[in-house]
Amino acid sequence: MRNALCWIVLLLAALARPAAADSFEPVRNSIRGHLAKGVPSIAVAVARDGKILWEEGFGWADRESRVEATAHTMYSLASISKPILATGLMVLRERGRIDLDRPINDYLGDAKLKLRLGKQADVTVRRVANHSSGLPLHYHFFYRDEPYRPPAMDETIRRYGNIVTMPGEKYQYSNLGYGVLDYVISRASGSSYADFMRQQVFLPLGLDRMSVGIGPGREKHHATRYGPDGQPIPFYDFDHVGASAVYASAHDLVRFAMFHLKARLPDQKPILPDRAIDEMQKPTAEQSKGVGYGIGWATNANQRYPTVSHAGGMGGVSTILTLIPSHRIAVVVLANSRTDAPGLIQREIVSALLPEQAPLRASEDQAGAGRPGPELAGAWAGAVHTYKGEVPLTLWVRESGEVEARLGNQEKTLVTGARFREGAVEGETKGDLGIEDSNRRPYVLRLSLKRRGSMLNGAVTAVSLPGRRAGDALSHWAELRKQ
Repeated sequence: MRNALCWIVLLLAALARPAAADSFEPVRNSIRGHLAKGVPSIAVAVARDGKILWEEGFGWADRESRVEATAHTMYSLASISKPILATGLMVLRERGRIDLDRPINDYLGDAKLKLRLGKQADVTVRRVANHSSGLPLHYHFFYRDEPYRPPAMDETIRRYGNIVTMPGEKYQYSNLGYGVLDYVISRASGSSYADFMRQQVFLPLGLDRMSVGIGPGREKHHATRYGPDGQPIPFYDFDHVGASAVYASAHDLVRFAMFHLKARLPDQKPILPDRAIDEMQKPTAEQSKGVGYGIGWATNANQRYPTVSHAGGMGGVSTILTLIPSHRIAVVVLANSRTDAPGLIQREIVSALLPEQAPLRASEDQAGAGRPGPELAGAWAGAVHTYKGEVPLTLWVRESGEVEARLGNQEKTLVTGARFREGAVEGETKGDLGIEDSNRRPYVLRLSLKRRGSMLNGAVTAVSLPGRRAGDALSHWAELRKQ
C-alpha cells in the first residue's frame, strides 16, 4: 500500500510539471527563434505570489568554452544595477547615514559637483537618484586590451561633474549620477562600494550569485559579452560603477525582485521596511505623461497593469526586470548580446500570465523639429568649458530652422537634426574639443542648449560614433550670449 501511494504521488507530480511548463512553451519556442538568429544565450526567471514559477537558461554563456547558460549563470546587468544600488542607498538612509534630501555635495570629498545653474541645496541625493539633478548624459568605457583605465572618482567629478540644467527642471538620465552615488555609499559606509553591497544587501537577501563586477571565485560562472559580429568583447569597466557594474543570475535577480514585491523568502532578512520599498517605487521625476522615475526604479502607469521596472543595455548586454505589483509578478530576461529579445520575451511572458498588457492610452506624439522663434534666431557666441580649458563656440540659428556651428578656429559645420522646443535648440555637429578621453574614438558633438534670458546654455556632449565596441558620451558645460 505504501509503495502504491508513493507511485501515485510521483505520477501526479510528473503530470503536474508539464502542465505548469506548458503555459510557457510558446515563450520557449520564441527564445529558440532568437538563438537561431544569433543571440548567444538568454536566461529567464518568473515569480508570482512569492514563488518562482519558471527559471531556465538557453544557449551558450560561453561559446568558445562550450559552457551552457542556466538560470544560475551570472550576466552583466548594465543599468539594472541602478535599483540594486538604490537598495543599498536606502539601507544607509534607514540607518541615518544618508539623508536623501540633503545636498549631495555634503557627502563628497574634495571634488564637488559644479553648479553651473541653480543652488547647491537643490542638488539633493534624491534628485541625483531620480535623474533630475541637472547632471547630463554620460557613459565612459575602459577595455582591458586598451591602455586606458578609469580615473579616481574625484577626478571624474572634476572633469564631468557639471550641473547643466536647473535642478528639478527636467528628467535627464545620467550614469554619472549613479557613479557619484556609489562613491557616496562608499564614503558614508566606510567600506568599498562592492564590499558594502555584498555584506549589507546581497548576503542578507540570499543573493550569492550577485556581485559588483565579477566577484572572486565567480570567474567561471559569468556569461561572456558578445559583440554584433558574434565575437567576445574584451572585458570592460567604467567610471560609473554604480550605474552599470552589477552581475547576477536570473535566479538571484528574480529573488531580488520578490523582495521588492514584499514577497520575502524565508532566508531573506528584512533589510528595508515596506515604507522604504514603497518610497523607491513612487515616481518623483516625470519622463513623459504617466512614465516616471523613483529611487532606482522606472514606473509606467500607462499600462493596464502599471509596472515598476528597469532595463539595461550596453556592449554585449541586454536585460530587463519588470515588476507588476498589483499581481505580485516579477519577470527577468537576460541576454549576453545587444538585442531587442529581452523586451519582446518579457511581453510574451506577461501575456502568458495575464490578459494582454495593452496601454491604457496612446503615446503622446513627439514634437517635430519646428522652427526657432525670434528669441532663438540669430548669432550666439561663447565657449564650451572642458577640464582642459575653454573652447570658443559660435552658433548661427536661422529663422528657416537651419543651424550652423563653429568650434574654435575649425571649419563651420551644419548642425544636423536641429530641433527647437520650449526655448531650446538640439542637434549634432562636428568638431574637436581636444580632449583625450573623447579622441580615443571618432565622435560627433550633440548640442542640448536652452535659452535663459540673453544666454543660451546647457551641454555639449562628445558622443562616440557607432562601432563594434561601445564608445563614450562625455558632456561639457557650454554657455553662449546672443550677439
